[in-house]
Amino acid sequence: YVTKGRKSRSSACSVKKKDGVVNKEILSPPSTKSNRSIEDGSAPMGMGATNTLERMAASVGQLNAVEPSFVASVDVPNAGVLFALPALLVSGLLRRTEEYFQLPRGYYRIDSIFLLLGFMALSRIKKVEDLRYCPPGEWGKMLGLDRIPEVKTLREKIGLLANNDKPSQWASTLSSEWMESDPENAAILYIDGHVRVYSGDQTKLPKHYVARQKLCLRATVDYWVNAMDGQPFFLINKEVDPGLLKVLEDEIVPRLEGMVPNQPSQERQASDPHLHRFTLIFDREGYSPDFFLRMRDKRIACLTYHKYPAEKWSEIEFASHQVKLASGNDVEMKMAERGTFMGKKVWVREIRKQTQSGHQTAILSTDYRSDLTVVSAAMFARWSQENFLKYMRQHYNIDRLIDYSVEEIPETTVVVNPQYRSLDTDVRKKVSILNRCRAKFCSIALTGEIEPKKVEEYQQKNGELQEEISHLEREVDKLKQERKATKKHITIAELPENERFSRLSTKSKYLIDTIKMIAYRAETAMSNLLRERMSHPDEARSLLRAIYNAEGDILPDQEAGTLTIRLHQLANHMSSESIRYLCEELNSTETVFPGTNLRLVYELVS
Repeated sequence: YVTKGRKSRSSACSVKKKDGVVNKEILSPPSTKSNRSIEDGSAPMGMGATNTLERMAASVGQLNAVEPSFVASVDVPNAGVLFALPALLVSGLLRRTEEYFQLPRGYYRIDSIFLLLGFMALSRIKKVEDLRYCPPGEWGKMLGLDRIPEVKTLREKIGLLANNDKPSQWASTLSSEWMESDPENAAILYIDGHVRVYSGDQTKLPKHYVARQKLCLRATVDYWVNAMDGQPFFLINKEVDPGLLKVLEDEIVPRLEGMVPNQPSQERQASDPHLHRFTLIFDREGYSPDFFLRMRDKRIACLTYHKYPAEKWSEIEFASHQVKLASGNDVEMKMAERGTFMGKKVWVREIRKQTQSGHQTAILSTDYRSDLTVVSAAMFARWSQENFLKYMRQHYNIDRLIDYSVEEIPETTVVVNPQYRSLDTDVRKKVSILNRCRAKFCSIALTGEIEPKKVEEYQQKNGELQEEISHLEREVDKLKQERKATKKHITIAELPENERFSRLSTKSKYLIDTIKMIAYRAETAMSNLLRERMSHPDEARSLLRAIYNAEGDILPDQEAGTLTIRLHQLANHMSSESIRYLCEELNSTETVFPGTNLRLVYELVS
C-alpha cells in the first residue's frame, strides 16, 4: 500500500491538498490472509473464483484471456517465489512461447500457465496433483489472478501445449540460445544417462540396470547434456536404450555439430591437425577405440576414464602440478602423462593422477592441445553432472511421470531379441554351475596318501563329478550353439505379440522437463549472486529454498507503476543481509511483470 511515496501496511487513506483545503481519499487497505480465506471460501464459482463476470465471459467464448490485475495483499504464502521471476525470464521461461504454443480462447493466458509451472518447480511442488492441497486463491494473488487453475484444468492446458512436438522444438531453440550466451562452457560438454524407473502397468518396458538401487527394473533412459558447472543444455529420452555410444553418435553429436558456437573454421582445422571443435566427456561406458577414432576424424575431442588400465606407472614419472578446478579452487596433484595406442587403433593421451595412497586414476583424451592440468580438471569436474542429477531427483522430481498415456513404438525400432536374452541367461547359469563343479573337483584332488578304506569313496566322488562336468559341458556347448544361431537384435515388428510393448508419452515430459531446466538455471544464477555475500557459500541454495517458500506482501501501485514484493524476515540476521543484497541486484534489473506495466520492486520487511 502506497501513500505519497511512503509504504504502510496499516494506513487506509491518503491526504491531498487542493486550494488550501485538506481532503482525505479513502483507499482500500491491503487484504489479510483471513479476509481472503473467507472471500475465497464463499466464491460462487468455486474456491477462490471471485472474478465472476470475466469467468462467465470466458465460459461462453467472449473472453480471449484475462489480464493480470494485482490487489494489495499481505501475508501471501510462497510470495517469496516472485523473487525468482527476473531469473526465470532471463533463463527463457517466456521466450518464444507465443511462437511455439497456442491455447484456445479461455480464462488463462499462456504466460500465466508457464509462470505457474515455473513457480511450482521452484517451490518444490513436485507434481500437479499436489496443487489440490495449496490454497488456489493465494497462489492466484502471485499471478495477478483470482485463483490458479484446478488440477484437471491445468492438466488439460499442459496437454494442449504439448501437442504437435512443439515442446521439443522450443527446448531445442532454448538450448541453442543458452549455448550462444555461454560459448566457453558450451565447448566442453558432459554426457550421462539417467535411468528413470517405471513402476506402472500401462506397458511392459524393457529392463535396465539401476545402479543406485543395484537392481534390474523396467525403465526408460534420459541422456543429459550439461556444462562443466552442471547447468543443463538438453536431454534425449530413449524408451529402448541402444547404449551411450549409439545415442552419442546417432543423435547427440549431429545435434551438437550444429549448435555449439564458435567452432573453428574449415581453414583453421586444415592448417592445424590437432585443433578440435569441441570436447565430449563421459564415463567408462563410452570407452571405445573405434568411437574415439571416428570422433577424432570429425575433429571432436573425447575424454573418459581408462576402462582397462595396465600396471601402475613408476613413481619417478609423477610430478606435482597446480590444477585449477571448476569451482575455482587450486589444488596440488601428482600427475604423469604418456602416449597410448588405444586398442591398437588410435593414439591418445593417457594422463594419470596418483593419490597419497598410491592409487592411480587413468584418463584418456584426444584433446592434443590443452595442458594436462586443464584436461584433468575437465575430467574431474564430471561430478557436477552427477550432483545435478541427484539434486534434480531430490528437489525437482525429474523421475515423476507427467503424462500417463502410451504411444506405439515404430516397428523398425531395434530391440534385443527375447529368445537371445533367454538363451544368454541360460548359458551364464550353466557356465556358473560348471565352474563350481570344476572348482569342487580340483579341491578333492590328492594331496597325499589316502587310507585304503577311503580310496573307494574318493573314486566314487571323483567319477560322479567327472560325469556331471561332462554333462554340463555338453549342455553349455549346445546352448552356445543355439545362442549363436539366434539373432541378438530384431525389430519391434519381429517381436512375438506377447513380448511387444509401447512407449510412455514424452510430449508433456519435454515441456515440464524444459521448465524444470529453466527453473534450475534460474536458481543457479540466484545462488551465484548470493554466494558473493554469504559467509557459507555452500548454503546459498538452502537460503533460496527458504525464500521461495516464505510469506510476503504483494503491493501494487498503479500511479507509480510498481509492484512491490515485500518478503518477511527469515531465521537470522545473516540471511537478512544476504536477502537485502539480493533485493538490490534484482531491483537493478527493472523487471516488468509479464502482461502488465508494473515494475517489480523487491524489499525485506524491516
